Amino acid sequence: MDMSELGEAATFLRTSEVELLLLQAKGFDEKKTCWIHDSKSAYVEAEVKGRGDDGKIIVETTDGKSLSVEEEEVQQMNPPQSEMTEDMSALTHLNEASVLHTLRRCYDHWMIYTYSGLLCVSINPYKCLPVYQKEVVAAYKGKRRSEAPPHIFGVANNAFQDMLHNQENQSVVFTGESGAGKTVNTKHIIQYFATIATMGQSREKPGTLEDQIKQVNPILEAFGSAKTLRNDNSSRFGKFIRMHFCARGKLSSADIDIYLLEKSRVIFQQPGERNYHIFYQILSGKKELRDTLLVSENPSDFHICCHGVVAVKSLDDAEQLLATDQAMDILGFLPEEKYGSYKLTGAIMHLGNMKFKQKPREEQVEADGTESADKAAFLMGINSSELVKGLIHPRIKVGNEYVTRGQNVEQVTCAVGALSKSIYERMFKWLVARINRALDAQLLRQSFIGILDITGFEILDYNSFEQLCINFTNEKLQQFFNQHMFVLEQEEYRKEGIDWIPIDFGLDLQACIDLIEKPMGIFFILEEECMFPQATDVTFKTKLFDNHFGKSVHFQRSRPDKKKKYEAHFELVHYAGVVPYNISGWLDKNKDLLNETVVATFQKSANRLLANLFENYVNTDSALQFGENKRKKGASFRTVASLYKENLNKLMINLKSTAPHFVRCINPNVNKMPGVMDPYLVLQQLRCNGVLEGARICREGFPNRMPFADFKQRYCILNPKAFPKSKFMSSRKAVEELLGSLEIDHTQYHLGMTKVFLKAGFLGQLEAMKDERLSQVFTLFQARMRGTLMRIKFRRNLAEKDALLLIQWNLRAFMTVKNWPWMRLFFKIKPLVKSAGTGKEVAGLKKECVQLQEALKKSESQREELKAKQVSLIREKNDLVLQLQAEQETLANAEEQCESLIKSKIQLEARVKALSARVEEEEEINSELTARGRKLEDECSELKKEIDDLETMLAKSEKEKRATEHKVKNLTEEVESLSEDISKLNREVKVVQEAHQQTLDDLHAEEEKLGNLSKANLKLEQQVDELEGALEQERKARMNCEREKRKLESDLKLNQETVAHLESSQLQLAEKLRKKEFEMSQMSSKVENEKGLVTQLRNMVTELQITTY
Repeated sequence: MDMSELGEAATFLRTSEVELLLLQAKGFDEKKTCWIHDSKSAYVEAEVKGRGDDGKIIVETTDGKSLSVEEEEVQQMNPPQSEMTEDMSALTHLNEASVLHTLRRCYDHWMIYTYSGLLCVSINPYKCLPVYQKEVVAAYKGKRRSEAPPHIFGVANNAFQDMLHNQENQSVVFTGESGAGKTVNTKHIIQYFATIATMGQSREKPGTLEDQIKQVNPILEAFGSAKTLRNDNSSRFGKFIRMHFCARGKLSSADIDIYLLEKSRVIFQQPGERNYHIFYQILSGKKELRDTLLVSENPSDFHICCHGVVAVKSLDDAEQLLATDQAMDILGFLPEEKYGSYKLTGAIMHLGNMKFKQKPREEQVEADGTESADKAAFLMGINSSELVKGLIHPRIKVGNEYVTRGQNVEQVTCAVGALSKSIYERMFKWLVARINRALDAQLLRQSFIGILDITGFEILDYNSFEQLCINFTNEKLQQFFNQHMFVLEQEEYRKEGIDWIPIDFGLDLQACIDLIEKPMGIFFILEEECMFPQATDVTFKTKLFDNHFGKSVHFQRSRPDKKKKYEAHFELVHYAGVVPYNISGWLDKNKDLLNETVVATFQKSANRLLANLFENYVNTDSALQFGENKRKKGASFRTVASLYKENLNKLMINLKSTAPHFVRCINPNVNKMPGVMDPYLVLQQLRCNGVLEGARICREGFPNRMPFADFKQRYCILNPKAFPKSKFMSSRKAVEELLGSLEIDHTQYHLGMTKVFLKAGFLGQLEAMKDERLSQVFTLFQARMRGTLMRIKFRRNLAEKDALLLIQWNLRAFMTVKNWPWMRLFFKIKPLVKSAGTGKEVAGLKKECVQLQEALKKSESQREELKAKQVSLIREKNDLVLQLQAEQETLANAEEQCESLIKSKIQLEARVKALSARVEEEEEINSELTARGRKLEDECSELKKEIDDLETMLAKSEKEKRATEHKVKNLTEEVESLSEDISKLNREVKVVQEAHQQTLDDLHAEEEKLGNLSKANLKLEQQVDELEGALEQERKARMNCEREKRKLESDLKLNQETVAHLESSQLQLAEKLRKKEFEMSQMSSKVENEKGLVTQLRNMVTELQITTY
């Protein structure tokens, strides 16, 4: 390839010959030079010095360090001739160190694209490179991969040529973690297809299909991209773009399918991130637009826009808004559609500012100001009071009547957030549908090329339900890559009888996929929990651990880490790493319920766009009432997980129906620094993406294959004599004879049962030989044609000479007779004779012309009708093919589920038998517990009688206590009188002593009574201990029964009534025991009070004794 065709992009795509010679002139000793592991650079160059006494290899690094390493830690280095190689599968020594060195060397020279077998590896440069200009597009058009430097356009051209030659749908799959550059590559490859498919066509006016396709990206980026910690312009949704072409390669139309829009970002962003770009574009846009949307230019004024950062250095929001606005105009958006989407975006900002507060001394909630609600309602075309009333007092159906339900502040705030997310999600889907209508050019379709750009694998500080869906999608795509590159490849070798030793690359991800999507997997359990109103995050977590912890190596308990800000409930071992997940709110996210009162208000909105978005929303009651007749509308009530799985299955069916081309995007560093490569980060991505394994199987296997008939037709020109016309020869025999007659390396191909398999690069060699042969054929053809043309020209010259002589003779004769009188008369009469019939002839011709014009119009209209019918039939055929594939896949899944259900049924029947036996045992235990309950009731009645007797005794003691108190009072009065008159005390000593003696007698009597009460109290305490022991046993039995009940609920629902009866009897027994406990506690308190009174009496008597003596 002439590098001058690439213009200024040449230096960024291929090293100059001088620089390459300097790199390859380096001294090299294959036996001594090697790579060894390094803690900083992953691998460093070293020289082998020898072997130590312990058998280890002694090496010296380039910086002079001497190390002793194990032999398996040493990796061989490739010779300098492999420097800056454009295909890593061609490396002599294919190991991690060599691949990393090649990528690092290329990245240092800003060459971001490298081939690895059939893969293309792209490294994000984190800066703009001039490698996507129009001259680069033109240079790559029609070039074979081996003829041009590695580039994403090379992959695109291969897909385009394969589609034309093989008449087979193609796909380009971009994979990689967030920030690896998938979206940018997707944008450029779309522009490439749009450009090459319209080259040579006139550009009479703007707004062509090519322009429209190129203008899709600004809209999708504005509404679907946001700043994250790893990427300033991260796509927060996945897209599968189909570009349809006619049989001759002309672009016919395009359409887009979207997946997994991260709608939670609308109301919350993590620190360091921000909301979708469109919010900040509007706030930075024209003042007229801000005034229309009633917003300011400060993002901090809006709650949903200021959770993280509000500005990004690499993005100009005001300029991006102009691009978004222009893109909508080119795609044919009506003004009301464009400004309707802006109004809904502004309304979401105002909804986020709505505040609510609890009413004083009431459980009701009220709006804390109505300004934001008024602005949001104005933009949405609804009544503000209806909006607030619907949020605070939603109407729900109870039985056959509707009632209003009170809400607290948290519930209302969550309802507002759910409505905001739903509006944005539905608006984004409407935008995509509107774009698809604009890109449908109603032209003939033959094949398509699909471009897949899915949100990259994510391991964040806080990983929720959205991250599980994203990572599961990447898991499925990686499994699709592994199946296509390794499993299916080797399976085809086996079927075709190729001499091949199977290689296990250890990249099967099916166990992790089954853990998430199969019956009793994470999604299944989540769906099951969403069906139970009483289910919580705790019950969901319990079921997850009961079903998977210790049973699957991919499901692990979260490891405690004090450094982490967010709690993790469990961890999953994905292909790209271990991800901790937090399950808070998963049930609500999966249900995705909306305030139906407010939705009904939306449906009556004056904003046509908002009303259309919720037009097909049917509330739960209507869905249940109409049943199957409303199946399509009732689909809005399917859970998020079920819809996601359905869309993902359709995507995988689409991919499996195409010939895929894989592009592995690599993130060089997490700090978004241009030219900086983190070797360990790159190595981790290379290992996860299977880049080394892809290069190895490409080099050792047969990546190119072709049916015998196609190969014979395509390459028969290399030796036509190999196919004798006198006798029949099978296609396989013909290919064998053809390849055998060529001067090639015969180890580079292998003949299977139905196809010929070719080594990597051999197909390019055959193409070069074909081009050379065609050049010879055309040269010979041109020589013969030149000779033929010259002979024709010579004959024409001879004819012209004869004609010239004839004209000269006639001219001389005419000059002789032109003055004759009769000749003059002849000249005058001849025109008159001709004109007589000319009028009739002209009239006939005009009539014939009119008839021909009418026939032409009819044929044109018939042609247009047939063309339109052909387009519709082809579309219908394509739809039916996709539907058939989906049905076949569904049938296969149903058969697989049926088999699993049959196995489950057998297992459940066995478990039912076991559980039936256990139920019988439980019934026996229940009867025993009932008997014990009756016995306890009898004992409780006896205790009640004893308690009544004790209460009688206590009543008597209370009376005596009061009498004693009265006596003490009298004595106190007497003491006071004695203190007033000491003289009278001597004379009344005897009286006082007698009273004292009487008091002592009474005291002894009280002490005896107190002893009796203490004995009774001890007896009661012993009985209470016995009852508590019995109660503890009952509690344990009840806990066991409850545990068995939970297990029986999930496995055998038919036993629920029996278990419920058992629970009710246990609850009644426990309630009786609690009553007895309460009564015993009251008795204990009374006894304690009596003890306190006795203690007080003793103290008073002691004081009296002291006072008396």
